[in-house]
Formats: sequence, structure tokens, C-alpha cells
Amino acid sequence: MKNDSGAAPMECGALLFDMDGVLVDSRAAVERTWRRWANRHALDPEPILRIAHGRRTSESLRLAFPHLAVAEEVAWLDAAEMDDLDVTAIPGALSLLSALPDFCWTIVTSAGRDLAELRLRRAGLPVPPLIVSSEDVSRGKPAPDGYLAGAARLRVEPARAVVIEDAPPGLEAARAAGMRAIALSTTHRAEQLGAAAVILPDLTSLHVTIGQEGMVLRFSGEPSPCHGPHPASP
Repeated sequence: MKNDSGAAPMECGALLFDMDGVLVDSRAAVERTWRRWANRHALDPEPILRIAHGRRTSESLRLAFPHLAVAEEVAWLDAAEMDDLDVTAIPGALSLLSALPDFCWTIVTSAGRDLAELRLRRAGLPVPPLIVSSEDVSRGKPAPDGYLAGAARLRVEPARAVVIEDAPPGLEAARAAGMRAIALSTTHRAEQLGAAAVILPDLTSLHVTIGQEGMVLRFSGEPSPCHGPHPASP
């Protein structure tokens, strides 16, 4: 694995983007929601903040507070997230997506479809027609289901797809799906992203050339720091 942006070019047939932490900077909104929820129950929010990024809400609850992993709590959290849309685009996201044809990329997110579309639009980013959201799969990340569904929708073999992620559960999902992965150190420290082939600070370091046989990915800029701007525990 190369921990910097001087990695060799990669060829692929499709790009599968995670949303939060890859295209949309929603970390503050996500953590505000979990802190509000924990306060309602007089709980320490730290256990769930350590594992929530990259996972579906219901699965985060089952891991951290299984006795509260019920439909009513998930519904409260979903509604609270829909009300907090203080999000922005990750640097480089808009220019990169604007240059990609619809047939060669999509988003695979642990968020619900309505929330995903709201966050993307609030961040000024396009909503791909073949988005895979939490409702579309029976198992969320780190299971490979979402990324396999994304590749199938784009009619690309898994080995020809490259995933762009920011969280260990998503990187595990990409590996389980038989896909290569690029990580952004926007949410987790670089040393927590060891399953990625390349680690970048954000999308300004990723450059895509479209050809008849697919895409060539090239990397530039400063190396990703060992500690991202918002360190998170695994």
C-alpha cells in the first residue's frame, strides 16, 4: 500500500463513491445527532461515535447499545439527521463528479435515500441515477452487498471497480466485494485506513482520464497526513 499521493496510476471501469466523508462533509452534523440522541438517554456518546462513521444507523445501535436498537430509536435518529443539513462538499468533489459520465460512477451510502439526496443537493453535488442507499441492501457495510449492487447497476465486474471510502467498514466492504479501494483521510487517521491501495487527503488529489476502455486514475498533491483533520477512533 502507498500512503501518499505519489502512487502509480490505476485503471478501472467504474468508480463507486461512499458519500459521507468522501463527497459530503457531514461529520459535524452526524456527531451532533448522535450526541443529542445520547443525551436523551443519559448515555455517554463516545462508544457510538467511535463506530458510527461508515455504518447504517441501525447497525451502529446494535453494536454500541443493542438494548436500544429498535425501530423507534432509528426513526428518531433518521428524522434528526434530516433536520440537520449543515453540510458542505469535500474539496474536489464537484469538479470531479462534473467530469464523469453517468455510466461510470455512482454512490454507495449507508444513509437512506431521502437523506442522501438532501445532503448531496445541500452540498451542491449531483445525485446519480443509480445510487445505492441503505434501503437497497439487506446488509450494510462492512458486508459487500452495497458495493456489489453498485457494480451490478453500472454493469461492471467487481474487479474492474474502484471504491472511494473514508471509513474502515467501507474499506472492509470493498475488499469483501473483490474491489480495489482509495481512502480519504477526512474522517479517520491514515493508519486506520490500511485496507486501501492509496490514501489521499481529499478529492483534489484524484485526477481521472476517460478513455474507450475505461478510466485511468492519477494522484497528485501533498501526501496524506498521518492524522486527518478530524481524528476518529476505529
